[in-house]
Amino acid sequence: AAVSWYEEFQRLYDTIPCVEVQALREHNDQVLHLSFSHSGCLFASCSKDCTVKIWSNELDISLQHSSNMRPYNWSYTQFSQFNSDDSLLLVSGVFVGPHNSSSGEIAVISMENFTLLSRVRNKPYDVFGCWLNETNLISGNLHRIGRITSCSVLWLNNAFQGIESENVNVVKRLFKIQNLNASTIRTVMVADCTRYDSPDLLLDYEEQLAASSTCPVFDLGSDSEEEEAKLKQTLEPAAQELPEEGGVTGEDGLQQFFDDIMEGRVRPAMTETELETKVAELFVRNRTKPPELNLSTDSNSKTKYLIFTTGCLTYSPHQIG
Repeated sequence: AAVSWYEEFQRLYDTIPCVEVQALREHNDQVLHLSFSHSGCLFASCSKDCTVKIWSNELDISLQHSSNMRPYNWSYTQFSQFNSDDSLLLVSGVFVGPHNSSSGEIAVISMENFTLLSRVRNKPYDVFGCWLNETNLISGNLHRIGRITSCSVLWLNNAFQGIESENVNVVKRLFKIQNLNASTIRTVMVADCTRYDSPDLLLDYEEQLAASSTCPVFDLGSDSEEEEAKLKQTLEPAAQELPEEGGVTGEDGLQQFFDDIMEGRVRPAMTETELETKVAELFVRNRTKPPELNLSTDSNSKTKYLIFTTGCLTYSPHQIG
C-alpha cells in the first residue's frame, strides 16, 4: 500500500510484529554471521569465540552441535552456508599462520554426524567462499605481482578431499583475475538465474565488452602458489613490448630499463604505481590463455553466475563483478 520506499520501510518497521521468543547465550563473544538451511529447520551461527554452532529451528530452539575451530589455528569463524540439499555446511574463518599472518580457511562439516570432512585454504579471508553445487565449493587465493598489483585465483574444490578415484578432480582452477591499485576479489557468491527467461541483471553483449575492458579476466599460466615467486622474476614477455637497442635481448633490455630508472639515468614519464601497473598489464597480455569453455562438473548442471565485490580505482571494494 505504500507509494515510496520510505513509507514501505515505515510500514514494515512500525506495523510488523516482532516478538522475542528466546535468547540464545551459548556464544561467549560477538556473533558475526547467521545462515539458515534451505529447509528452514536448522541455522548456523559464527562467532569471535571461534566456534560454529548448529541449531534446531523449532518453536523451542535447541543447540544441535558446536565445533571449536581454535585447535586448527583459527582466530574466529566469520561465515557459513548450507549446500543446496542441506547435507553439508561450509564454514569460513580467519586462519593465523606463521609470524601471526592472517589468512583464511574453509571447513566443510557433514550434517549427518557433524564430522569435519575437509579444510581448504582461502586467501584473502574476506573471499568467504561459497557452494557451486551440492559437493563443490569455491575458494580464493592471492598472488602478489608487485607492490600494488596482484592476481586473484578462484578455485573449485571438492568437499570430499579424500576421494580415491584418480578420475575425480579434487581441486580445479576456475579463473585468474588481475587486480589493480591493491584491490582484491572478495565476497564471492553464486547465483542461479535459470528460473528467469531474461533476467535484468544480465548485461547485453556491448555492455559486457565494455565491462571486460575495465576489469579483464586473465589466465596467467601458473597453477600453484609455489609459482608466485616465479611470477615476479618472469617478466620477459613484457620486455618484448620495449624497444631493443644494439641486439640486446628483451629480458636484458627490460632489466637495463629498470636499472636506468632506479639509478636516475632515465626518468619515466609515469609514476612508480603507473609503471608497475603497465608492466603487469604487458605481462598478463603475453601470458593470457583462452579460458576453459567447459567449467561444469556434470552434464546436467544449470547455468550459474559468479558474483563478487572488487575494484579498480582503490583498495576498498567499490564495484560488483
